[in-house]
Amino acid sequence: MGAKEGFIQFKRETPVSRDTKERIGDYKEIYKPFSGEQLNHQAARCMDCGVPFCHSGCPLGNVIPDFNDAVYNEEWEQAINILKSTNNFPEFTGRICPAPCEASCVLGINKDPVAIELIEKNIAEKAYELDLIKPNPPAKRTGKQVAVIGSGPAGLAAADQLNQAGHEVTVFEKDQKPGGLLRYGIPDFKLEKWVIDRRVDLMNKEGVIFTCGTEVGFNIKAENILKNFDAVVISTGAGQPRALNINGSDLKGVHFAMEFLGNQNKVNNGEIQENPISAKDKHVIVIGGGDTGSDCIGTSNRHGAASITQLELLPKPPMKRTEVNPWPEWPMTLRTSSSHEEGAERVFSILTKEFVGNEKGEVTGLKLVDIEWKESGGRMIFEEIEGTERVVPCDRAFIAIGYTGPAQNGLLEAFSVDTMENTLPKSKNYQSTNSKVFLAGDMRRGQSLVVWAISEGREAAVKVDEFLMGSSALPQKDESFYEVEEGIETVD
Repeated sequence: MGAKEGFIQFKRETPVSRDTKERIGDYKEIYKPFSGEQLNHQAARCMDCGVPFCHSGCPLGNVIPDFNDAVYNEEWEQAINILKSTNNFPEFTGRICPAPCEASCVLGINKDPVAIELIEKNIAEKAYELDLIKPNPPAKRTGKQVAVIGSGPAGLAAADQLNQAGHEVTVFEKDQKPGGLLRYGIPDFKLEKWVIDRRVDLMNKEGVIFTCGTEVGFNIKAENILKNFDAVVISTGAGQPRALNINGSDLKGVHFAMEFLGNQNKVNNGEIQENPISAKDKHVIVIGGGDTGSDCIGTSNRHGAASITQLELLPKPPMKRTEVNPWPEWPMTLRTSSSHEEGAERVFSILTKEFVGNEKGEVTGLKLVDIEWKESGGRMIFEEIEGTERVVPCDRAFIAIGYTGPAQNGLLEAFSVDTMENTLPKSKNYQSTNSKVFLAGDMRRGQSLVVWAISEGREAAVKVDEFLMGSSALPQKDESFYEVEEGIETVD
């Protein structure tokens, strides 16, 4: 621990955001630069606890106290070496991770936790600046060919690890550029796409082949991939959006969130000229209170929406932890994102009843009703509040209530991968029911975080390497971290 009383001496600080009126005029990242002295103070706040709960809070198992100490002492090469030993892409997680590690920080018991995500981002950027992150192709090749289908965070992590193990890796991506959700789901104001391009260029120089604009089942057949490659990793994400099954959902102007967000990213990237879904001068309703809903708010503000309302079925969370939500559990507290700060009305305990449309088949309103949550038989249920039903203006609705699993496009069937009733593929130790095919990321475990996807890609790579070579020298988590039930691997 560099500063023994740093947690007493310094308060938590994070970068200041650009003015809301300025930043909604563009899609650039919203934060102003953070000085080296400020970062040093934040690293000094780490107590190097005897039991670092932040380790267990991080799905990657990042060795957080050690890299904090290295940052405090300005030992940047040591810091990036510690960080990249567990995390392939700290420049991604340092920008968009909700930081479960911070929720587990011991300092968070009675003070603000250490700004771990901020430190992680700055380690990565400083390492690029000092040329500490540069192409490092493997010394020799195994002669084994591996196909990775899907270039989101899980696919990129699997490809990176397998390439480091010496295998020849080809990544197949259906879109025009690699990145998956990182590129076509997360808005540029949270993750500018040059960050992805920089990493993909590095992986390409290390020997990873990216084949974009190639969708299995259309441009190339699954049987050809199985024939030409020694192993396959499928990491195509949880692309099947959860539907809102109410009347009027098929009206014009009602869209799933990713239709809106993905198209806007394509506009920003120069792939298309304009977003076919415009929120300009529209009364926007965002259904769903999570990060994707927040991204719809930020993008709608940049379009120039007339009004934006975000609806959430659940009650408004408390401002602070309650007795039933103690540290180090994930805090079930109210979160205000940068997009909320830019302007939106947030309404909780609301049930959507029906979309209302005009004679042209266009949505014009949304019928909703207030609800009250009650405990019944040990679980929470809700009841509609009489006399609160009403119709509110709505000519653009974005449904952001999650995903049910992999896209139902026949991909898993093409590779002879069996699925469970919930549409997730069956797997054991990342291996599918087709022994040559491995699974990673949201399409295997269900909708989750980018940091979990990277972890999944890393762990799947170990199992592929073992399958191909009999053993693996790739780093992996302790096997006790996993719990196997009825042949299906689940992660605590």
